[in-house]
Amino acid sequence: MLTQIQLAFFIAALFVVYTSFLQARLYLKRRQFAKSHGCLEPRCKVPLKDPVLALDFVWKTLQNAKSDRYLEGTYERFQQYGSTFTAKHLHYPTIHTTEPENIKHILATAFDDFKFSSFRVNAMIPLFGKGIFTSDGARWSHSRAVLRPSFARHNMTDHLPFMESHVDQLIKAIPKDGSVVDLQKLFFAFTMDTATEFLFGHSVHTLYNMQLGNDAVADDSDANFVDSYTYACLDIVHNIRLGALSKLRYSPKAKQAQKRAFAYIDRFVDEALALRNSSKSSRADETSKYIFLNELAKETGDRIELRDQILNVLLAGRDTTASLLSNTFWELARHPDIYAKLRDEVAFLNGREPTYEELKDMKYLKFCLNESLRLRPVVPANTREAIRDTILPRGGGEDGCSPMFVKKGTHVYYSVWSMHRREEFFGKKTEEYIPERWEGLKLGWEFLPFNGGPRICLGQQFALTEASYLTVRLLQKFSRIEARDSRPWTELYTLVAYSKHGTLVSLTPA
Repeated sequence: MLTQIQLAFFIAALFVVYTSFLQARLYLKRRQFAKSHGCLEPRCKVPLKDPVLALDFVWKTLQNAKSDRYLEGTYERFQQYGSTFTAKHLHYPTIHTTEPENIKHILATAFDDFKFSSFRVNAMIPLFGKGIFTSDGARWSHSRAVLRPSFARHNMTDHLPFMESHVDQLIKAIPKDGSVVDLQKLFFAFTMDTATEFLFGHSVHTLYNMQLGNDAVADDSDANFVDSYTYACLDIVHNIRLGALSKLRYSPKAKQAQKRAFAYIDRFVDEALALRNSSKSSRADETSKYIFLNELAKETGDRIELRDQILNVLLAGRDTTASLLSNTFWELARHPDIYAKLRDEVAFLNGREPTYEELKDMKYLKFCLNESLRLRPVVPANTREAIRDTILPRGGGEDGCSPMFVKKGTHVYYSVWSMHRREEFFGKKTEEYIPERWEGLKLGWEFLPFNGGPRICLGQQFALTEASYLTVRLLQKFSRIEARDSRPWTELYTLVAYSKHGTLVSLTPA
């Protein structure tokens, strides 16, 4: 008879043998998988002082972020280690890449092999819930199916006149005497106003409240929502950068901000559901104002889902457009020749509002927006996590041109910011703003301003049209723009990237 101690040792030995057997079998299986796909060892592995948790790599990343050079620091790493390299981030392996073929593989060809990185989703869920930007698999497919009809029913032609009243408010907020104004602040206010009117049928009137002053806002609840939403977004960014360490952090102030944002949106959700359940919904007036939330309520009656999806669309519609406008006008203020060329392109309008078709035909305006999206992409980086053993088509072998094995659980970080600076794709002087480079430029996955594959941004056309329209109206109203800040562009990277110091300019009325 075995004693209890002997039995315990025997069971432990069996466990060790069985575990070793499973590990050996997995190793052989993975080796065969890699061999069958022609995978070679990664061309570059980042040397780490701490090979266990890679704390030196993580610390450097956090220091770069703290000194407002997270994106610049990332670009320097690609210059040092090449277009694809492996590393670690705390306890999980990572692959960093700027290879278009790899990004295409992640986002399209092998779409089902990857999901959003868990640390990013965990950071975003408290505010954005189970929406299109935080979901994968069947839940993501459901979210996209719910949102797509509402975008399809929305006509961009009808959207332009609705924007004009907000354009008027923005122009009123710009000094006409050459005084300094922060256009970035106005752009974020403008896009918050247009986005909330588009989504809820009610604008928060941020621009109007700014003119009244903080002590005389038209509606406290509107202003509180804007502040709460902004604070909650900044807290998310902090948690994303911390990664797994974010589990050790709790912010009561962020939780309160989230609750206030939810309470504000729930008012409009309740109104949309009441309309859905009333007799009016079956005989709606075709000439009535388009309200995205009301259209969305036709697809689902789930109150929480409606709130989640609205917050996700707000993120895409408001922050994306504001960032694009801010970065574009930061450059235009430093390139008076480009501003003058744009004014020449819109001169045929004689001051009237452009139509949607006319905006689409403005070639040089498109070049300028593309160059802004190249030089300072709105979403400059993203990550995916492998949910099964898979591959990347580039990064292996001595030349980095062979496939490389990607084991389950690996986080793949792709830097759009760095890819957009590769001279083999965009020509010389990629750190400079040169709209003319787009003349005859033919690109595929090398240019990725709005993601790609099945997850390509649903609101892409909305953002480009709104940015184009406001740019044209400002070109018509102001004959000259001048920079009033000698500091270089410094990144402020929240959920989107824009200038830390704002867009300080003076404008001369036409």
